[in-house]
Amino acid sequence: MSFFKATHIVKTYANHTALDDVSIEIPEGSIYGLLGPNGAGKTSLIRIINQITAPDSGELIFHSRPLCRADVNRIGYLPEERGLYKKMKVGEQAVYLARLKGLSKQDAVARLRMWFEKFGIGSWWNRKVEELSKGMAQKVQFITTVLHEPELLIFDEPFSGFDPINVELLKHEILELQQKGTTIIFSTHNMGSVEELCSHIALINKSHKILEGPINQVREKYANNTYKLSCRYNSNFNPAEVVGSEFNVLSQQIRDNHQDIILQQESFCPANTLLSRVLPAADIISFQKIIPSMNDIFIRLVKGQEHE
Repeated sequence: MSFFKATHIVKTYANHTALDDVSIEIPEGSIYGLLGPNGAGKTSLIRIINQITAPDSGELIFHSRPLCRADVNRIGYLPEERGLYKKMKVGEQAVYLARLKGLSKQDAVARLRMWFEKFGIGSWWNRKVEELSKGMAQKVQFITTVLHEPELLIFDEPFSGFDPINVELLKHEILELQQKGTTIIFSTHNMGSVEELCSHIALINKSHKILEGPINQVREKYANNTYKLSCRYNSNFNPAEVVGSEFNVLSQQIRDNHQDIILQQESFCPANTLLSRVLPAADIISFQKIIPSMNDIFIRLVKGQEHE
């Protein structure tokens, strides 16, 4: 079910078009990866969704109706550029930000105490923000973003500056939020995190959306009929002689007494037929279709547009 839609969004700044007829559709309960190189238009779209700026044209639909100003408290936004008041005490500032999102002081303090303990920063409640490390300050901002339990969360490069342990902590919390029903927009350049967390993606480049869909379908779409065949090494086995005319042998690699063969399928051939040809000559360990990573797809599509 569609939870949020942006349709035909156009946004220009002076002589620059940031978004040119961009439409996306975010399913309810998904983690939706918003991808693209620097300057593609992602941040402009995020700022429009947050009602920080308005589109020149187009429409935003939230729960099957136009997005309105009152919806701002149903959205949580963690921008890439963090900003806390350095001279304020950590707890005091967190309570202030929570109350801006409609929480009472009593409720804000109770929720904040729980989150501070969960993130291991309870002892920093009365310290000034300027005394926090970058990672600790980011934890505080993450907490204040999710504290009011918004229906839609937007994270722009949420792992920037975190060490691997804290990256895993945030990933765990993001997945827990999704499991509780929160819909999440996740903008990052880390394609590994996209594959690990996202169920759907959109790729924006040069102000246009060039790709959208469930991540598994996207990866399958850009598979190019290549396969990996692994066998126990046998010096007498020559795969080119047995795989048949439907396949080209692209490469062979011997490692740890294994022989890995990459095949390109030129015409249809059932997997069982291929394996029946190989079995008399080699001891097969595995056979699998090679599915491209999101990083491969990202580079392929963005570089492809550079040459248009």
